[in-house]
Amino acid sequence: MDYHHLRIAEIYDLINPLADDAGFYLALAGEHPQDVLDLGCGTGTLCCALAERGHHVTGVDPAAAMLSVARRKLRADHVEWIQSPAQTFRANRSFDLIVMTGHAFQVLLTDADALAVFETMRVHLKDQGRIAFETRNPRVDWARQWSSRPPAIYRLPDGGLQETLEITAAHGEFIAFKTTYRLAHETLTTTSTLRFPSREQVQALLTRSGLAVRKCLGDWAGRDFDPARSKEIILIAERAGASTSFHHP
Repeated sequence: MDYHHLRIAEIYDLINPLADDAGFYLALAGEHPQDVLDLGCGTGTLCCALAERGHHVTGVDPAAAMLSVARRKLRADHVEWIQSPAQTFRANRSFDLIVMTGHAFQVLLTDADALAVFETMRVHLKDQGRIAFETRNPRVDWARQWSSRPPAIYRLPDGGLQETLEITAAHGEFIAFKTTYRLAHETLTTTSTLRFPSREQVQALLTRSGLAVRKCLGDWAGRDFDPARSKEIILIAERAGASTSFHHP
């Protein structure tokens, strides 16, 4: 997604507050201080919520505009912010928990990109650490759902906002769309393409990366994944061969 425009990053932040997915990841981190890496952290809402709970957080995102918004938030000074693609990020430290949220995994349009991100996760994971991320279930007809969705209306501090999504292409695993933001005195647009791999595809890539899935969930309440009904594919994994006892919220 194109979030390199500061105004679009600001709008994204305003219309995407903490939601059920954030509650899931906060519960996954737990109550005791953890070293947490958030890849594709966006405007840092989850990072700052984790920091507020005493975790040691590093937020990584390729878009300077998103990080600019993140640095303005309460508790932002307790987070280490790094501008970098997840594929090439490297640090001289390891983490208890590595997350990729907000369906950011779906902007990885090739196996090579996904494998590069999984390698980033693997090399930065502590021996008993976990990774967690989600992707939308491709069994759902997302193009049809999004095409039939009416414009969303938001009230912002400086006036109203109408958000409209238009599907521009849908082929195989990929959906491309244009998002239009109409405000009182300006109209902004972004274009995006997302990939919708199956659970089996993602798990095969994790296995190739030396990672093992310990839980596959279908919603933010922690129910098991149902291929026919679940909208989400939420994967929690660790290094293959790790001898940890797995728990989830």
